[in-house]
Amino acid sequence: MAHSSLNVGLIGLGTVGSQVAERMLTWRSQLARRAGVELCLQRVLVRDLTKRRSVELESDLMTTDPARVLEDPSIHVVVEVAGGDEPMRGYLERAIRAGKHVVTANKVVMARHGLELLDLAAEKNVDVYFEAAVGGGIPLISTFRTDLQANRIERLSAVINGTTNYVLGRMGAAGLSLEDAVREAQAAGYAEADPTDDVGGFDTTYKLAILGSIAYEIKVHPDDIFREGIEGIEPVDFRYARELGYAIKLIAHTQRHPGRIEARVHPAMVPLDHPLAQVEGANNAVFVEGDLVGQVLLVGQGAGGRPTASAVVGDLIDLARSIRRGVQSRPSFSFDDRVAVIPMGEVMTRAYYRIRVDDRAGVLAAIGQVFAEEGVSISSFIQKDAWVQDRTAELVVTTHPASDASLQLARARMAQLEAVHAVSSFLRVF
Repeated sequence: MAHSSLNVGLIGLGTVGSQVAERMLTWRSQLARRAGVELCLQRVLVRDLTKRRSVELESDLMTTDPARVLEDPSIHVVVEVAGGDEPMRGYLERAIRAGKHVVTANKVVMARHGLELLDLAAEKNVDVYFEAAVGGGIPLISTFRTDLQANRIERLSAVINGTTNYVLGRMGAAGLSLEDAVREAQAAGYAEADPTDDVGGFDTTYKLAILGSIAYEIKVHPDDIFREGIEGIEPVDFRYARELGYAIKLIAHTQRHPGRIEARVHPAMVPLDHPLAQVEGANNAVFVEGDLVGQVLLVGQGAGGRPTASAVVGDLIDLARSIRRGVQSRPSFSFDDRVAVIPMGEVMTRAYYRIRVDDRAGVLAAIGQVFAEEGVSISSFIQKDAWVQDRTAELVVTTHPASDASLQLARARMAQLEAVHAVSSFLRVF
């Protein structure tokens, strides 16, 4: 179907939507030159017509009726930047069934239902583009689909949540508590009013599910990924980490094993000389290892309206070009569903423990014995602070690699020891 113009229906006019709309309205000639056709913003679906917005639109462009975008035959492409699972998943399905192409920034829908939507799109001979659903402004999907497709991806590690990275950065640099750092992130516009999705690691897990599926061409569901958020970390951990030569980051990690993959999201101590340790503020970074290219680092802004809009409009241009040529220019996705995710207990990792104990003889021996019985070998044992008034001390223990199950058993058994007040912190070492 050759068009002189490509008519676009937009769902959502928030931070990202208004940037997309503005670029489409103010950059018409540049976009038309790059896309080879005119990109026309035909209609915008919003929840509330009266709301004040940063971009001025003609009132007849806006609607609150989904059918005027999803079922209108004159609209060729639906761009969804509203977010959340339902009703957006249903809207995208309706658009595809109506023979429309889809461009989406929705990581929840793509992580949970992406494979079904891609299958349906293939059946209806339309395309689903979702570059903006992972890593905001970093071109990840296109990198995997085109530039790295000759490679067998061995492992992928990433810092892909700008909010938690900003929060951890402030806790480390300014000694803020988690609560205060989150409040600061909210004031700076980096964190939502309800930060659970970010702080609890859910957002990162959705993104890793999409990245893992594409990197390995297998079906990775968010529920299969081990997930731990940053709630347990305290400012003192950053000080100790630095002394040991580490930064603390919320890491998304996946790698190949024979017949299986590892996929996990949790805070980790990352060596200061590793590229991911140096990702600051709300930036994102993805560190990929392929068998031919070796190591590749992709860094950019992960959050915010502008970088996400950049990915959305980029997808739109790409789509317009492939429609104009009358080809599906992108390789279609094929996913192998026989590959299992390794249970977290079997994953080999090193660990850091911060333990509050009675400051008396025999405590080290008791702790050492627990580790020995669980088959965990200790890498370093440091007594940090002692509190004279209640005769307690803080110990920091780091281990050599062991199975996560053994590390957790050691943690639980130490907490039971009479001389131990608390295992105040447990972090995996990357």
